[in-house]
Amino acid sequence: MSSNPNHEQVRRLAFYATPVHACSYLPLRQARTLFADPQAKLDMRTYATLIRYGFRRSGSHIYRPSCPDCEACVPIRLPVKTFRPNRSQRRTWRRNQDLNVIETPAEFDDEQYRLYRRYMSARHAGGSMDEGNESQYLDFLTSRWSDTVFVEFRHRRQLMAVAVIDRLECGLSAVYTFFDPDQRSRGLGSFAILWQIEHCRKLELPHLYLGYWIDECGKMAYKTAFRPYQLFREGQWHDV
Repeated sequence: MSSNPNHEQVRRLAFYATPVHACSYLPLRQARTLFADPQAKLDMRTYATLIRYGFRRSGSHIYRPSCPDCEACVPIRLPVKTFRPNRSQRRTWRRNQDLNVIETPAEFDDEQYRLYRRYMSARHAGGSMDEGNESQYLDFLTSRWSDTVFVEFRHRRQLMAVAVIDRLECGLSAVYTFFDPDQRSRGLGSFAILWQIEHCRKLELPHLYLGYWIDECGKMAYKTAFRPYQLFREGQWHDV
């Protein structure tokens, strides 16, 4: 890390590792997670430093996988200036130009929550993510210190998708996206990423952070469809 004051603050942070537990993504794998001290005074400048080193936010917690004998979870980000959409992404962009985009505060909204529940029931039925109540929903997506916005995508008055985004000095972080499971032909998940790329460009921010990519996890394959991208390995971001 460089010698700027915020890096010094990060150096003073304590980090704690969880006990080894079953991996949520890969069967028969063991996982462990490294958390920044949850009692520390966290802010977006601290998070902006840590996200450059492969950390992510879940609720108020900043974490990074720290698994024994496994490095499958790889941080991925998009350098937005050099991104070029492929043919499928261009079609998805054109297909959704009839949507209105509205930024809303990161707080509870019943219509958004009902869409979230429908999405979870369709995409994660029976899993732990399909069991959350209203409080757990907000605890997962928001935090007391983050600069977070819920971006709505609407067709006329119908809510089609919501992208939850953190705004940092080094880019935007795609926290989570949920959408109407009956609108699969629109490619709303991909469109939300395309919109965030364009929004980064308008704000003159260099990167869109997409969280973790796992080569063996099919649900994450969409992330490497956005090219070029960068992977964080051995302490550095590498162009792919």
